[in-house]
Amino acid sequence: MIFQFHLSVRIPIANSDRRGFLRDSLVYSGAALLAPSLSGLVACAKPGNGSVAAPIRRVGAGKGGYGPLISAGEELSLPGGFSYTVLSTSGQPMSDGRPTPNAFDGMAAFALPRGGVRLIRNHENRDGPSAATLKGDRLLAYDPKAGGCTVTLDVASPDNGPPVVMREFVSLSGTIVNCAGGPTPWGSWLTCEESTQGLAQGWTRNHGYVFEVAARSNRQMGALPLRAMGRFVHEAVAVDPATGIVYETEDQPTAGFYRFIPSTRQLLANGGVLQILAVKGSPKHDAATGQTVGRVLPVVWITIPDPDPVSAATDPGAVFNQGYSAGAARFSRLEGCWYGDESIYFSATDGGDARAGQVWRYKPVGSTEGELTLVFESPSRDVLDSPDNITVAPGGGVVICEDGGGEQFIRGLTHDGRLFDLAKNLLNASEFAGACFSPDGRTLFVNTQGSTVDAGVELGMTFAIQGPWEKGAL
Repeated sequence: MIFQFHLSVRIPIANSDRRGFLRDSLVYSGAALLAPSLSGLVACAKPGNGSVAAPIRRVGAGKGGYGPLISAGEELSLPGGFSYTVLSTSGQPMSDGRPTPNAFDGMAAFALPRGGVRLIRNHENRDGPSAATLKGDRLLAYDPKAGGCTVTLDVASPDNGPPVVMREFVSLSGTIVNCAGGPTPWGSWLTCEESTQGLAQGWTRNHGYVFEVAARSNRQMGALPLRAMGRFVHEAVAVDPATGIVYETEDQPTAGFYRFIPSTRQLLANGGVLQILAVKGSPKHDAATGQTVGRVLPVVWITIPDPDPVSAATDPGAVFNQGYSAGAARFSRLEGCWYGDESIYFSATDGGDARAGQVWRYKPVGSTEGELTLVFESPSRDVLDSPDNITVAPGGGVVICEDGGGEQFIRGLTHDGRLFDLAKNLLNASEFAGACFSPDGRTLFVNTQGSTVDAGVELGMTFAIQGPWEKGAL
């Protein structure tokens, strides 16, 4: 049986506690901060000479996987013993009566101090300025013509029942193409715009920025663009908790990998320095093709002179080109990004000789240099097809949301690089996105995107998946 909950019920919080609600206690609970080594990815990658594809290494139940997928309801196929709950569906009323926006994308889970989970979810609306519908409060919106936003969901987990949504509301609005982002160790969500359009295209404000949403906020926030973090085609971010440095990916056919060094730790709005990665001794290194798995490349960082160029409105590569002219490395379509092993892992969706995807690792060495290693390159779309959002599970395995063609899957990856199927979208051809685990590791939250324009008919959904995680790699 599939349960759907769309309850317009506020979490009971006394007025005297409201200003202090979640203060200093609502923190990101994702397993990505405790990621083990992902060197097992190498086991299913191509050989270093690229001449012969490695065999596909799949694993079944009892060996790290959970067994074949079977229908668990109208929307998803899951392994035997797993079930799911539909928490949120586009078009259904939220707590304030407004319809839930479509285009579900990146997401993170935060622990509520009195139990339960707070989810913050991106909405990648791609309507233009004449077609977009503003979500949330017009007075607090960054750009009243823009249809992108974030939505916050408070989820309770009864002892003898499925998860229940207690509250759902727009927490930031007036942005565009909010694709991915990332959580911070200090309890906030960084939502990223995947477009640099602006006044020149009919918007009331310039776009292409990162915005911060405090996880403790119980109402819509005003939207402040973090201009010093760069105006480019943003995808995801990951924060190194040891330094507070924010690493950023760029989803372009010719893309850079960036880091933002804040002037004041945890206060990103105070500005800082934006830099782009370069391979030492190899100016303008092309990391998209012809790379060797396991080879360690020394890295230096190049400061971007103008992180917020006016020309970005008509040239999405305006920030990258500043770095590339000084010798920065080139990647192809960087997307997922997360912290683990005192390193930053990030994926290139169509990188590699087979254009089926790469996973890279950056490890800092001191404050000014580091090491870049290709830890995985898919030899075939039959092995892995376009890795997008990726998260590390409490058990150390990796959950990968594919963004390829045809049927849409969530794949799992064991410590030693063996793949298994975790979920399949039965409802439509919409991609999975925003996978993240609850603080106790019992629930995997994930989205199917749905249509990315308001007039679209494909539904976006948020699921809570539960089952015998202890029987496999996750």
